[in-house]
Amino acid sequence: MPRMTSKGQVTIPKRVRDHLGLKPGAEVEFALGDNGRVELLPPAPVQTPSNRFDALAGSAGPGMTTDEVMALTRGWGESDYDVK
Repeated sequence: MPRMTSKGQVTIPKRVRDHLGLKPGAEVEFALGDNGRVELLPPAPVQTPSNRFDALAGSAGPGMTTDEVMALTRGWGESDYDVK
């Protein structure tokens, strides 16, 4: 049975950590039940994108220059669309 340190710390048993999916640095919450029990609650699950486009939101990162992206999206360089 785990013991509490002078700082109020208790080691959560490995099988409980594994069951809850707890990793080092994870935040947990304690809840007091109506029956006097204390519950250890795991962190909230990570929200998955609600649709396929949400996963693509964000920064494009390094790669194409602004001029290259503009040419790609606006058709610059093509004879019908060239606006020099």
